[in-house]
Amino acid sequence: MALTPAKEANRLSRILDTFHEIHGGARYPIDVEALALECASLLQLPERIARVYPADISGFEGGLFKTGTAEWSILYNASLASPGRIRFTQAHELGHYVLHRSGQESFQCSSQDMLEWSRAERVIETEADKFAAYLLMPLHDFRKQIPGDVDLHVLGACADRYGVSLTATILQWLSHTEEKAVLVMSRDGFMDWACSSEPARGAGAFFATKKSTIEVPAGSLASNSQVPHEKHGAVVPARVWFPHADALMPVREMKVSADQYDCTLTLLVLPRGADVWPVREGFDWR
Repeated sequence: MALTPAKEANRLSRILDTFHEIHGGARYPIDVEALALECASLLQLPERIARVYPADISGFEGGLFKTGTAEWSILYNASLASPGRIRFTQAHELGHYVLHRSGQESFQCSSQDMLEWSRAERVIETEADKFAAYLLMPLHDFRKQIPGDVDLHVLGACADRYGVSLTATILQWLSHTEEKAVLVMSRDGFMDWACSSEPARGAGAFFATKKSTIEVPAGSLASNSQVPHEKHGAVVPARVWFPHADALMPVREMKVSADQYDCTLTLLVLPRGADVWPVREGFDWR
């Protein structure tokens, strides 16, 4: 039977839940290094992770390597900008160990492997990302932290609770929310990448950043250098971002500027009934 990221991460989450119910202590954020070293014993696996240690190599985010007959090692770049990125990288490599160790003996991962959670061409990287997200931010706890109205204050509090980056937190929220929401990361006035929730994709609210260069639209908060942060969200016309939206449709735009990464994160939340597909020739369903 094929192992699935959510199922295997949830197995470990249940073990951690039980441990903390009995022994107390802080359940979050997870000490991934300690968990990795105990993982073989907890899951009754024949090959253990013997060490987790830093390796400051240019362009290297993290890796998992077989370093003995029945031993593995996790390496991570300790110069990463935040403890949250280190924690997610360690969990990503732990995901390779749990899910993929029988298929190959080494895994070397880049920063893009930690950000793009739905790439069909690199299935094992997507699976390791999903494992890390479910392990660090298990949905049974994550959902309890989210009230009716979501903004970057709420998601930032979740990031602090789980000890991960705001980006990873938003991506986890997008993976299961019923809201029509889109996350955009931009640099120098152009979109670097974007991710949409399933309801948003179904409404036509997505950006094909891999197929073309897309400029951040004028009139958006993302393009306004005078507004570095807007965590609650400001209402802007949906047509600013989605030209085929109804003229009266609003979108709530939130923004944080990350100077250390020289980038801007923008979260767009559309109305539940939004539809921004172009009108088919000869038809207007709106």
